[in-house]
Amino acid sequence: MKCIIVREYARLTTDPVEPTLDQATITSEAFNWLCDLASGFSKRGASLLHLENRRWLKLDNFVGVVQTPCGTLLEILPKHTDQSGREAVVASRKLLIKMLTVALHLPVRSTDRTDIETFQYPLLEWVMKQFTLSLDHLVKRGLRFDYQRVEEEQRFLRGQLDMIKQLSQPPGRAHIFNIRHDLFLPNRPENRLLMSALMRVCKTTKQPDIWKLSHELAGLLAEVPISKNIQSDFRQWRNDRLMAHYKPVHPWCKLVLGQQMPLALRGKTNGISLLFPMEKLFERYVEVKLGEQLPVPYTLKRQDASKSLCIHDGRSMFQLRPDFLIKNSKNSVIVLDTKWKLISTIDRKGKYGLSPADFYQLFAYGHKHLQGKGQMLLIYPRTANFSDVLPAFDFSTDMKLWVVPFDLENDKMHWPIGWDKTIFAQLRHTG
Repeated sequence: MKCIIVREYARLTTDPVEPTLDQATITSEAFNWLCDLASGFSKRGASLLHLENRRWLKLDNFVGVVQTPCGTLLEILPKHTDQSGREAVVASRKLLIKMLTVALHLPVRSTDRTDIETFQYPLLEWVMKQFTLSLDHLVKRGLRFDYQRVEEEQRFLRGQLDMIKQLSQPPGRAHIFNIRHDLFLPNRPENRLLMSALMRVCKTTKQPDIWKLSHELAGLLAEVPISKNIQSDFRQWRNDRLMAHYKPVHPWCKLVLGQQMPLALRGKTNGISLLFPMEKLFERYVEVKLGEQLPVPYTLKRQDASKSLCIHDGRSMFQLRPDFLIKNSKNSVIVLDTKWKLISTIDRKGKYGLSPADFYQLFAYGHKHLQGKGQMLLIYPRTANFSDVLPAFDFSTDMKLWVVPFDLENDKMHWPIGWDKTIFAQLRHTG
């Protein structure tokens, strides 16, 4: 298996080029397969990549891992810096793992300190290792068994005799008993899903320690069949008190089986593929971290759809959904929106790299959610070129927009100076 590491917006080609984080050479089979995959994404309103010409593909803002049928493993990392090289790979992978862990509420089990410090494994191997560690812990605590009703023919009596079938036996089979009985078996939806995920890990992993542990677990779970209907079995996954020890392995199982992705590739690859839109991942990460920092009585409300852009024929049209609203007990509101994009405070001629469409969007939010009076925040990731809040953008004397950085390394928001101290002084202390 050939592993290719790139980052968002990288360009892929079949021609030989110098491999960097922003360009790479792939096989013609992988190139054609990615083109077919992208066409399927576009039908669902998402853009995986752009076909620049017949020789180049340009990736969009999806991050994660894609495994093609020809065996090419493409790892796509977030672009949060302009640097390149091995240090940039390690930093980007560390950031992606951190954001996935927080955004998807993944219960990470402790591993080697070396793994924690260097993140030397590719993202896919890290996911598989976390799954096998969680499954190993579950097996040590014990699998849940259920009684299964079995109907069969035997030469001895066991359980109940099925009288209707027995009386229908021909004379030459009178010595064969039709019986019904219960067996205490591990064949239940949760175990079938875990076995399916484990089989996929056994076939995919290239790390010796993960390979060894996964095959040991496969031997222990040999009597558990794989799932024949993954989606149906996930719907039957129970979360009651008796299944509490299954909870830590559940999100990892969903990741390995492709059920945790916003846009799944189930049935399209021979291995494990994990793709996440970086825009949504950043939004979810900021939501979790900012929600932890807000003091009482302030609350963070997500995706408020109570307002629309206009009314047509008596019906609301074009819903306005800011990413977040900050509210308090008196119902005062601050509108927040996140954007995953690298902007620069030194690029004044290029308007810092800001998009007019984003400002039009915030202008509409302000008029509908704030009635044209109040404060709004446009949140971008903090970088070396964008380390402090930009001066306010005034839509009017009563409505201002602030462009602020969110520090992903320290999980802190940089708030505008001079805001209401009773709110934001507390926020800075909790951060």
